[in-house]
Amino acid sequence: MAGLKSAARHAAGAIAVVTLLSACGGGASTGGSRPPVEGFTAEEIYKRGEYELENSRRPDGAIYFFGEVERLYPYSEWAKRALIMQAYSYHRARQYEEARGAAQRFIDSYPGDVDEAYARYLLALSYYDQIDEVGRDQGLTFQALQALRDVIERHPDSEYARSAILKFDLAFDHLAGKEMEIGRYYLKRGNYTASVNRFRVVVEDYQTTSHTPEALMRLVEAYLALGLTDEAQTAGAILGYNFQSSPFYQDAYAQLRGRGLTATAQGDNWLTDVYRQVIQGKWL
Repeated sequence: MAGLKSAARHAAGAIAVVTLLSACGGGASTGGSRPPVEGFTAEEIYKRGEYELENSRRPDGAIYFFGEVERLYPYSEWAKRALIMQAYSYHRARQYEEARGAAQRFIDSYPGDVDEAYARYLLALSYYDQIDEVGRDQGLTFQALQALRDVIERHPDSEYARSAILKFDLAFDHLAGKEMEIGRYYLKRGNYTASVNRFRVVVEDYQTTSHTPEALMRLVEAYLALGLTDEAQTAGAILGYNFQSSPFYQDAYAQLRGRGLTATAQGDNWLTDVYRQVIQGKWL
């Protein structure tokens, strides 16, 4: 008898979901007017959201149905599940600000939940995936770094930590790349002091990125143009110590040799401080 009752409940639930699908057009959402869903359970509405997510090219329908679960059944377990899926759906729709809002609501509403790591990861992705869209404004890149750091530090054993580490390194590299871009711009136009300031930032603040060898070579070039041979030779020495096989070292070496100079640390300046740190193994 109990088995028959359970089967009946499952059958009733399946019929309700089919009814909801039919009421909504029976297929993928077209983005038109949405039917009222007040007569359906939280689970039924949630499953409609899942259906939309799996079968529609656009996640607008999924966003609507997951939002309705949260609106109509705000304190249910289904509302919690719908909120994280709403954040995912917004992100998939490239509605990044809305994705951040939904992910942050989940973090605030369900601290310590098993899905908190994923919510923080979605929050970070909503910044990270906009990095290439922001031009010279790097505010979102810094926010992506902070959000990715939160995932790494708060959930180091989660399945999202490794991906967050990789994306953190790429975002960090992106910031260094922007400094290099501006530095090259100044160097090309003969504004050597301004270019030095940009390349120095890369050497001091982004030394673990892929841009460090070029930054050192550009420092050799800029300092030679300024007539500051001690700094130029020291930059060449650091480059040779760490990246002797790099084509940037070959270029820097040729520039120094053309002036009768060598790639050796000279004088007392910020680069000689860096050089001493390199020798002592405290840098790079």
